[in-house]
Amino acid sequence: MSTRNPADAKNQTLREQGTLNPHPETVRDPLFLENDFFDPRDLIQVKYEMLRRVQIEGQSIQGTVQDFGFSRPSFYKAQDAFGKEGLPGLLPRRRGPQRAHKLTEEIMEFIEQTLREEGPLRATALARRVEEQFGVLVHPRSIERGLTRRKKKRQEAERA
Repeated sequence: MSTRNPADAKNQTLREQGTLNPHPETVRDPLFLENDFFDPRDLIQVKYEMLRRVQIEGQSIQGTVQDFGFSRPSFYKAQDAFGKEGLPGLLPRRRGPQRAHKLTEEIMEFIEQTLREEGPLRATALARRVEEQFGVLVHPRSIERGLTRRKKKRQEAERA
């Protein structure tokens, strides 16, 4: 029998899903303060209810964003995303590139060849070589991650 608090379990699930509202204390809407069904920690529920208040109930955007702890630009972004994608549009998205877009196959082969020919080099030295050879600025940590990924792929291929 689990002695875990259901609120803690929900908090953990929201965090794992990336939908935990980072500032639930800024939600001052009466429904979220008075009714357990409305959870200010649930970012999707907060955004949806904020949009509904404006769209269905005709409340002002300015007053609504203040009650829900959002800015006007955030409201318009959520409104646009919801209009295009429905509820999935309200899910937070990771910012920035989603993959190592600068580390092409050609660049990674160059890095590995350089390491074979010259032995161990620091990632900063490899980044300089990549810039000299290809004219591409790559962060040393990206090179380290790229090498780790390739090593892991090789190991998985050997096991298969």
